[in-house]
Amino acid sequence: MVVQSPDGDIIDCVLLHHQPAFDHPRLKGQKPLDPPERPSGVNTNEMGAEDCQQWSMSGETCPEGTIPIRRTTEADMLRASSVRRFGRKRPRRRVRRDSTSNGHENAVGYVSGDQYYGAKASINVWAPRVSNQYEFSLSQMWVISGHSATISTSLKPAGRSAQSCMGTTIPDSLLIGPIAIGAAISPTSSYNGGQFDISLLIWKDPKHGNWWLEFGSGILVGYWPSFLFTHLRDHASMVQFGGEIVNSRAGGFHTSTEMGSGHLAGEGFRKASYFRNLQVVDWDNSLVPLLNLRVLADHPNCYDIQGGINRIWGNYFYYGGPGRNVKCP
Repeated sequence: MVVQSPDGDIIDCVLLHHQPAFDHPRLKGQKPLDPPERPSGVNTNEMGAEDCQQWSMSGETCPEGTIPIRRTTEADMLRASSVRRFGRKRPRRRVRRDSTSNGHENAVGYVSGDQYYGAKASINVWAPRVSNQYEFSLSQMWVISGHSATISTSLKPAGRSAQSCMGTTIPDSLLIGPIAIGAAISPTSSYNGGQFDISLLIWKDPKHGNWWLEFGSGILVGYWPSFLFTHLRDHASMVQFGGEIVNSRAGGFHTSTEMGSGHLAGEGFRKASYFRNLQVVDWDNSLVPLLNLRVLADHPNCYDIQGGINRIWGNYFYYGGPGRNVKCP
């Protein structure tokens, strides 16, 4: 079965056991695992993931026993090439990245110094403008261990219109749910207008050690088998939340690629982008609040971040910016 999305995406409904992940030698002949025990403390009153992907908003669904996979386009290949060119996802143990050498610039909130078994956040959905095909803008969660073991899930502009889509950075993920990775999320937020966010949860299954991804309210996307990792077979040592862009300095100037809403953190709600209800999963498979959230922007005149905490949003921060401006030449 093939679904034509209103935004131009083509979604193939693929038999669960025929998905690309099963091409991996260590997965051949296996079946997807049953869902694991979810962390205690998960809020079940979040926006349902089925309600915010364009291809399924008309009521289209894939038949039972199949999963939706967005068909790769030539434009996707060009964007993927540019992402590799700039070395996307070369994680480091330190929070501050060497953005002067590879063009990466970040505004992140982070926790470290403990053992983390997952993370959860609600991410404000925008469609930031990207200046050229060699750049990107992401809103993302990173779960990190050691110098190179990283899982991340991200929202990024879909590149076709004012939309965002969800992606992951680890190949060989086993998909089991109704979410099409890379398909457009709708609606997106507007400046001084309606605000929309989605909830993402990553956690380590205590029984099998695999890392699972949940989108929205109880909708399982799939999991990454534990054998894909070294350090992350045990736990993470750092969790980061926030935005990342690439600055190619075309023409010798700082890029005008936007992060988040394209507005600085100080503008606040309905204007700046946010992460809210930041939590981590502890050793007991329980969601717990952050105790020591720190924030860092490595180019604060271009993109910045401001953290806070309150009764409704828990730990949160505003972040983002326009890139090139009078203070960011």
